[in-house]
Amino acid sequence: MFTPERLVLARKRRRMTLAALAVEAGISAQSITAFENHRKSPSAETLTSLAAALGYPVPFFSRPVPVEMAPDAVSFRAPSKMTALERDSALSSGAIAADLNAWMEARFKLPTPNLPTFPHLAPGDAAAQLRAAWGLGESPVPNLVHLMEANGIRVFSLASDCLDADAFSTIKAARPFVFLNTRKTGQRGRFDAAHELGHLVLHCQHRVPRGRAIEPEADEFASAFLMPEAGIMAQQLHNASLERILSAKRKWGVSAMALTYRLRKLELLSEWRYTQTVKELARRGYRRGEPDPKAMARESSQLLAKVFQVLRTQGVSASDVADDLDISLTELNEYVFGLVPTTAVEGGGQQIQSSRPSLRLVHN
Repeated sequence: MFTPERLVLARKRRRMTLAALAVEAGISAQSITAFENHRKSPSAETLTSLAAALGYPVPFFSRPVPVEMAPDAVSFRAPSKMTALERDSALSSGAIAADLNAWMEARFKLPTPNLPTFPHLAPGDAAAQLRAAWGLGESPVPNLVHLMEANGIRVFSLASDCLDADAFSTIKAARPFVFLNTRKTGQRGRFDAAHELGHLVLHCQHRVPRGRAIEPEADEFASAFLMPEAGIMAQQLHNASLERILSAKRKWGVSAMALTYRLRKLELLSEWRYTQTVKELARRGYRRGEPDPKAMARESSQLLAKVFQVLRTQGVSASDVADDLDISLTELNEYVFGLVPTTAVEGGGQQIQSSRPSLRLVHN
């Protein structure tokens, strides 16, 4: 059996045009087009050549039709920075991560999605409503990735060759997905996660995520969700000094620039103070990063760590999982925040236990 959509997926994942794949595999572009369009199936020899050129095992191309990550149903953090090849590669990596999610759901009881949507509310109001629904009060969020996972959002890392995409999100089969860039600082990674959460809450299936306005809306949601008005007001940051801002940003787990902008939005900084603060932060390197000796660690996945921990107790290795998905161990590691060692011997053929252990993530 041959699944044409898998050939398209693999080609886009490797950022290859039809012409490039034709040269690499030694097969005409017209034939590859016919394979992808269901007009004919490749011979065993031809499929072996295609698989070798794309770096996937032959069985990958007979797996079921993958989840479709259509560009018009996905919210990208910074779409204008991406080429079509970069975008398609990121979407394809998301589709393979969705394979992993389906694999886990067949074997574990994962948290059920608990994500109310507010497509008709202003971003700040939607953030306040979600905080109330999740029982967060006005305190800082200790770990946003853990919180999202505890509420049924599937969070995966972007592959290292897809880091042109800051982050993206989508909803598939009633499952919300968020894919995060691992190159960012801890604070900026949290903001990206909150930004994608904003897309899921504001720009869900009721509002197709299109147009320039959606990015500022998601930013506004992220700012209000990570730095709730009452909580910030209680910190007594009116006309705060730069050093006070640098201290407070650690409490809220946000970048210095993000907190400064939020203070201005809440009218806690005058226009003059805001301008001077931004200039000084830029001079100290805070526009491009967080040059802070007490910089927070990058948030990772608790759910994925627990899954691999349980599998190890069952005698199932990460290599066995990769084999089940017909991908390499190295590629599997790309989607799971680097949580599995890639020095292990790939393969092993362990039979995966059929019972479904219960995984329960509790936000604390």
